[in-house]
Amino acid sequence: MPAADVDPPARQRLATRGGAALVTLVFVLLSGAMFALAPEAQESNAPTAGLPDSAESTEVARLRQTLPSSGIAPAIVVVTRDDGVLSEDDRTAIAALAVKLADFSVTGADPEPAYAPEGEVGLVVVPLDEATGYSQIDSLRTTAGEALPSGLDVEVTGGPAFEADIKDVFAGADVRLLVATALVVALLLLITYRSPWLWLVPLVVVAVGDRVAALAVAVATQAFDYTVDGSTIGITSVLVFGAGTNYALLLIARYREELRRHEDRFVAMQAAWRGAAPAVIASSATVTLALLTLSFADSPSNRALGWSAAIGIVVAVLFGLVALPAVMVLFGRGLFWPFVPRPGQEDPSRSGPWARAAAAVVRRPMTFAAGSTVVLAMLAAGALSLDVGLTQNERFREKPESVSGQETLARAFPAGFAEPNVVLAEPDRADAVQQQVSAVEGVSSVRPAGSSDAWTRLDVVLESARGSAASEATIERLRDELGTAALVGGPDAEDVDAADAAADDRLLIIPLVLLIVLAILLVLLRSLVAAVVLVGTVVATYASAMGAGWFLFTHVLDFPALDLQVPLFAFIFLVALGVDYNIFLATRAREEAADKPIAEAMSSALAVTGGVITSAGVVLAAVFAVLGVLPLVTLTQIGVIVGIGVLLDTLVVRTLLVPALATSIGERFWWPRHPGRDRRS
Repeated sequence: MPAADVDPPARQRLATRGGAALVTLVFVLLSGAMFALAPEAQESNAPTAGLPDSAESTEVARLRQTLPSSGIAPAIVVVTRDDGVLSEDDRTAIAALAVKLADFSVTGADPEPAYAPEGEVGLVVVPLDEATGYSQIDSLRTTAGEALPSGLDVEVTGGPAFEADIKDVFAGADVRLLVATALVVALLLLITYRSPWLWLVPLVVVAVGDRVAALAVAVATQAFDYTVDGSTIGITSVLVFGAGTNYALLLIARYREELRRHEDRFVAMQAAWRGAAPAVIASSATVTLALLTLSFADSPSNRALGWSAAIGIVVAVLFGLVALPAVMVLFGRGLFWPFVPRPGQEDPSRSGPWARAAAAVVRRPMTFAAGSTVVLAMLAAGALSLDVGLTQNERFREKPESVSGQETLARAFPAGFAEPNVVLAEPDRADAVQQQVSAVEGVSSVRPAGSSDAWTRLDVVLESARGSAASEATIERLRDELGTAALVGGPDAEDVDAADAAADDRLLIIPLVLLIVLAILLVLLRSLVAAVVLVGTVVATYASAMGAGWFLFTHVLDFPALDLQVPLFAFIFLVALGVDYNIFLATRAREEAADKPIAEAMSSALAVTGGVITSAGVVLAAVFAVLGVLPLVTLTQIGVIVGIGVLLDTLVVRTLLVPALATSIGERFWWPRHPGRDRRS
């Protein structure tokens, strides 16, 4: 081991300590200012929030606001009896209920009860304010439940009820998510460092960074006039915690390594920062730029997630590379107790389990490369049968009342009765359009529902359930039949337009992300071969994670399909975050390769980075798994796929496949600029 550095002069040590204290104080003050002054984020759960502005259903939603009936959304109170058909006494009770529910109606008229043809279901349609009706759902449910006699079951469904149930899903979600994430990270950091207090420093720094990121997103929504929803906030928080902890692990590992070389902890931190910062900056830049490709998405919700998550990553890297080093050096070596690194100590990673694993891989690289490839291919095969597209009712892991109420209606009325679609026609052509719509296969009924000087609204009930393939086909037939004579919108049309937008986004953004990752790797490694190999491995990881996730969803969790946004979000997170570990490994290997052959350089790099990268991967996978605390299928699917992919990246790709491929390729892996040339020049 090299001799310990000579202590710097006392004045220099004082200045360094004062600088660290000043940086810490500045971050504390800035964070406090954000907590005190940041506004609330602009949030929206509107059905069209995720639709392109150019979509036909978005235009219909916009034009509906010009109609006399605009601003009204119906809540549907569904009444049934467990033992069969409603009696005359039951109908009398439902009529009395309708009178009580008139207090909720924005039209002032008493709602009229209606009954299914067989008499087993009664319903009362209560018109609510479209903007605020969701806030009345709890009171409406309480009133309905108390007004009906025993033996009758009541459920409230319809648009406002769905919105209320979605808000209930996210009520307190940020706190639950933060607590669960913090507990997971704390446990894993405690296991990693085996110190009673070292884990507190990165946890507190990352947790404060997470809250600052959330407030920065709130400021951005106000400044740039965009909206977010609960899932965007949750995903951003998970990214900040996961990426921030990864950066902290890498920096602290390098700091501990340098403390074995340097007597002065400030000198050690400076050396650690110089060693870790390029990889951290490159990996965070990769994630940030990949997320910003969502700016080109058709879907406003995708764009909002891209901007918000990119802000979160920038905050995470600032806290990881500026605040964390300053806080770490304030506490001294004792922070690592009982395993305090001392100058002259041998680095245990050079002879630990990762060193032995690395030696085995570089001895038989072709065997490990082939074996890893077979494992990834077998997992990826499961993705060949995946299905994309959940109905609205399938997006909840725990069925809310709005979904069960709609299912009750679907058993007695046409499946699309609860959520009619909307056709807008010019008033002088409305009768002809109504006849055309009635003749379309899959349409159950159509009726006028209001008119202005420019447009007549027709409510169209489909025979099939929302989100089904049959409903999608009916919407396509409607649009083909009507052509330019009318506009088709409403729930099923919104689902069709959302699916088209998601497909377009995947075709555009996936190649952009790959180009960005490739460009950053080229700049960082100055090797075309290495960059192409590393990009190829993360794409293989994505395919394998999708296949493994799909197997779990269909055979264990019983999910019928992936949500529309899951393939794209999983790709961005896995490729951008997964390449982090390749960056950490490859940059260290390039550093080692300045005076070592490729096999020895890869072996040394894997030995040194194996422990910290594995810890980082486990933390990141666990953090994404925390998304499962929220009862939405979409977030569960993203968490499972990304978690599987990160573990594959950590334990298979970075540990076995990349070192094996690099060793098999030989020194050409660094083509066209070998690291030894940098040393010689």
